[in-house]
Amino acid sequence: MTKNFDVKISFTIMAVLIALVGIFQSWGVALSILNLCLISAVMSMGVNIQWGFAGLINFGVMGFLAIGGLATVLVSVPPVYEAWAAGGGGILISGLFLLLVIVTIYLINSKIPKFKYKNHIIFLIIIVSIPLLKFISGPAIGRIESINAATSGFLGGANLPIILSWFVGGILSALVAFIIGKICLGLRSDYLAISTLLISGIVITIVKHEEWLSRGVKNVIGLKRPAPYETNLQKTDWFINAIEFFNTSKLSNIIDLEARASLLNQLVITSSGIFVKLCFSIIFLIVVLTLLYLSEKALNSPWGRMMRAIRDNEDAAKAMGKNVVKQHLFIFMLGSAIIGFAGAMLVTYDGLFTPSSYQPLRYTFLIWVMVLLGGTGNNYGAILGGFAVWFIWIQSAPFALFIINLLTNHLDETSYLKEHLRDSVPYFRYLMMGLGLLLVMRYRPMGLLPEKVIKN
Repeated sequence: MTKNFDVKISFTIMAVLIALVGIFQSWGVALSILNLCLISAVMSMGVNIQWGFAGLINFGVMGFLAIGGLATVLVSVPPVYEAWAAGGGGILISGLFLLLVIVTIYLINSKIPKFKYKNHIIFLIIIVSIPLLKFISGPAIGRIESINAATSGFLGGANLPIILSWFVGGILSALVAFIIGKICLGLRSDYLAISTLLISGIVITIVKHEEWLSRGVKNVIGLKRPAPYETNLQKTDWFINAIEFFNTSKLSNIIDLEARASLLNQLVITSSGIFVKLCFSIIFLIVVLTLLYLSEKALNSPWGRMMRAIRDNEDAAKAMGKNVVKQHLFIFMLGSAIIGFAGAMLVTYDGLFTPSSYQPLRYTFLIWVMVLLGGTGNNYGAILGGFAVWFIWIQSAPFALFIINLLTNHLDETSYLKEHLRDSVPYFRYLMMGLGLLLVMRYRPMGLLPEKVIKN
């Protein structure tokens, strides 16, 4: 009962804080924070499944988020037919060659496991295949990237609904996690953390520099969205009539028709942005609630109890006949799929794909802070951590500026101290984040909502 009370009071506080932002700042800002909190909650749930359920340290979150973001480009962007005509054939041949190399290595590894020089042959195949792949794909890539380089210069995508890319992002992330897991899951926990961080760096490097695939640092803008566009809403009769109806009292006080029309137009423009963000909020909330329901079912199932047993005592689980390696690989793929799903959600909400924005601080360690602060092994704690950490991250700067202006109100505007404090406002988020984490680790070492001890 106490646990349920903690959950209710925690999320009530978060709801009140977001509502206060809407009242004192704007509802557009409040809904933006809510949407990013919901996306952060999905990210932290993915990490929590890996770390909280199985004890796997994945510092490669940034890479899986980038894969999810790339999926939005590959799925929703219209194809660039000129680029396909110029070098699409070469890319397809390169893909077949790469697939042949992978199949050959797999067959050598599986069919002749006891061959003395097996690893030497695999190493030789990889070394020889790299320049051959470059030789085959190089001319095609050059031709693709030269097609309208300022506006396109890449192959584009499949021109499908962007929500489909969320699932594709999860599948691609799971496939990459399968490859990483086969290589790295046998490592000790600290080595696993280092290796996943390095591999995520490789993924980001590929996304940044393979312009034929993702446009690289030129970015992809104007992505599709599952919500209406503001400009379309502002021209739609039902939306204009609805805004006029809800603001009847405000508009009726204005006698001048021209002034009234101008005010209505301004209200329509403002409300259209809020309506679009509200649509995103509903979609993201459905995703979070669905993941929460499935995660809770999994956590309380025999499989969930088995994963916690493996996490707490791996040797005992092996003695009971559990395939620890197989279960670790499965849950690593599952958590990575959720992270990739969240990466596609984030790019969809932003409306653009910017590979250079993927930095470890924002897209790995901040998400880990969400999980640790919220409560490892608790799905509600992971969601709460996503909300709390992102809210602090966004609102610490406005809050710090308010406090600085309040305390230095008696000082002249040209005061060095006042200018210095104002210039330091962006860094207060690091101070607030560190202070919040220290306080939680000191007084709630298991997180704001600790893992529930399930007694059978």
